[in-house]
Amino acid sequence: MKVRRSDRLIDMTSYLLDHPRELISLPFFVRRYDSAKSSISEDLAIIKRTFLTRGLGRVQTLPGAAGGVQYLPGVSQSVATGFLEMMALKLAEKERLLPGGYLYLSDLLGNPTYLRLIGRLIAALYVDRQVDAVMTVATKGIPIAQSVATCLGVPFVIVRRDAKITEGATVSVNYVSASSSRIEKMELSKRSLPEGANVVIVDDFMKGGGTIHGMHDLLKEFEAELVGITVFAEATFSGQRVENEYTSLLNVVDVDTHANEIKVELGNYLDKLTALMTD
Repeated sequence: MKVRRSDRLIDMTSYLLDHPRELISLPFFVRRYDSAKSSISEDLAIIKRTFLTRGLGRVQTLPGAAGGVQYLPGVSQSVATGFLEMMALKLAEKERLLPGGYLYLSDLLGNPTYLRLIGRLIAALYVDRQVDAVMTVATKGIPIAQSVATCLGVPFVIVRRDAKITEGATVSVNYVSASSSRIEKMELSKRSLPEGANVVIVDDFMKGGGTIHGMHDLLKEFEAELVGITVFAEATFSGQRVENEYTSLLNVVDVDTHANEIKVELGNYLDKLTALMTD
């Protein structure tokens, strides 16, 4: 039974969004909707144009017998700028200031609408690269990693600071917390990563970069390759960061506990996104 074009477009869009970076053959859609290949191609042209206009990413078709259609999640410069400016304002709310100069982030990183866009923003940096997994450390980075992994269509792995019996055998490393100068320990299940995997590291907050450096060291133990590092927010750090190549969505420039003020600016994300778009 043939499917009407309006129904076809809705279902095809939903399928592409649910299968990011997966190469889908045109005959699959032909059989799914009992439609001519030419009709499917016209539908894909509409979806491609709409995604591009709305800043949802790219739909690309690959010719040949082994070709098909592929959805690559992304975001436009204007959408990214508007969202990050809103996040900067929210992060600068004085009610977020906790004792010790810490910032409350749980409401932002627990909001599914925000998380979906954060995931798309970060995924846009790596969508054209070979990525096999997204890595983070428990616990605040987990929702970010899950969102990014969903957009890239890959698994996410969680590094822990204490052993869990349900993880089985683990690989552990010691690292120095650059902000506190203490030696810490982190570990990852041996089953989490295959040898030679290409991994993106994400986290919620970075000061000196010691935790991220520890995850980088863990990758070496698995003979895995680091594709890139992205954090939701970085904080101004007076010492020497142990990781210098990273992308930040936001930058906490100053936290004044006496005046109860937080100064937040945009991170270097937009510069990185612009560089990718002009390559």
